Amino acid sequence: MNEPALRRHTYEDLLACPPEVVSELIEGVVYQSPRPAVLHAQAASVVGAELLPPFKSGKGGPGGWIILDEPEIHLGANVIVPDVAGWRRTTLAEVPDAPFISVRPDWVCEVSSPSTRALDRGKKLDIYQREGVSHVWLVEPLERFLEILELDGATYRIVDRAEGTTAKRLRPFEAIEFDVAALWER
Repeated sequence: MNEPALRRHTYEDLLACPPEVVSELIEGVVYQSPRPAVLHAQAASVVGAELLPPFKSGKGGPGGWIILDEPEIHLGANVIVPDVAGWRRTTLAEVPDAPFISVRPDWVCEVSSPSTRALDRGKKLDIYQREGVSHVWLVEPLERFLEILELDGATYRIVDRAEGTTAKRLRPFEAIEFDVAALWER
């Protein structure tokens, strides 16, 4: 017996989702995640706080980036919302006055929660890889480590791992020492 074909969701289905959840459209399926827990939100906030002054504003760093918290990014038929994303100004010259961005980022950061880990490390990572996002940070606040992935040809490879309390220079932001300990400080 043939199984009925599953209906592919559309952007209109995504817009109908409740505003209190993070909604994404991945490979024709709508995924809804609860708003991040406090440790997740703290880690994502720290990433932005560490990177914005030197890379967006050029204070203590080279500037030249646009870095946004939870941007809605349209990559083909997929609509994803990473925790933090960044574009070199050579990729995206200015922040568009629009509800979403259709240019692939140069870097994304996903902060894992028990409810999002499989999606972040699975289908979303596949999309980032396929679309050519050169760097991905995967933050695990409960386990207290950060993995840095770099696109190496058609696949990602882990190029670094940061944990503990030692500040570290992390790709693609090696112009500064990143305060790793701030990701898990309470």
